[in-house]
Amino acid sequence: MKKLAIVIFALCLGLAVFASDKEWMTDLDAAIKSAAQTGKPILVDFSGSDWCKWCIKFEKEVLSKKIFKDFAQKNLILVLIDFPNRKKQSPAQKQKNEALAEKYKVEGFPTLLLLDSKGKEIVRTNYFKGGPQAYIDFLKSKMPEKAKTPGK
Repeated sequence: MKKLAIVIFALCLGLAVFASDKEWMTDLDAAIKSAAQTGKPILVDFSGSDWCKWCIKFEKEVLSKKIFKDFAQKNLILVLIDFPNRKKQSPAQKQKNEALAEKYKVEGFPTLLLLDSKGKEIVRTNYFKGGPQAYIDFLKSKMPEKAKTPGK
C-alpha cells in the first residue's frame, strides 16, 4: 500500500512538472538568441525533474507558483536542461544536455543559472528556501539594470 501511494505521488509530481514544461525552452542556443533580441536574462534549470527530490521540491514550492510564473513571463527566458530517468528524451537531446552540464560545471541537481542576455553566467543557485517571492527578490537583486525594466 505504501509503495502504491509513493508511485501515485511521484506520478502526480511528474504531471505537475510536465504541465510547466510549455513555459520552458529546452534549447539554450535559441534562448540566447531570444535574450539578445529582448534583453531579458535567462534562467537555466539543470534538473532531474522526475527523480531528484530537491528539484521536485523547488518546482513545487517556487517554479510552479503563479507569482513566479508571472514574474518569469515578463522578465526572464526560461530554459530547462533536464536529466530525467523515466521521461523520454532523444539521444541528441541527452547528449546536448550532458555537454551543457559539462560546460557549466554542473555538479548536482537542481542547479539554476541566471545568465545575461549574451549567455554569460551572473549567478548560480540550487534549492532556495523561502518560497517564490524570496527567489524573485534574489533574482531581481542579481539581474542587470536594463533587464529589470522590461520593454525599455
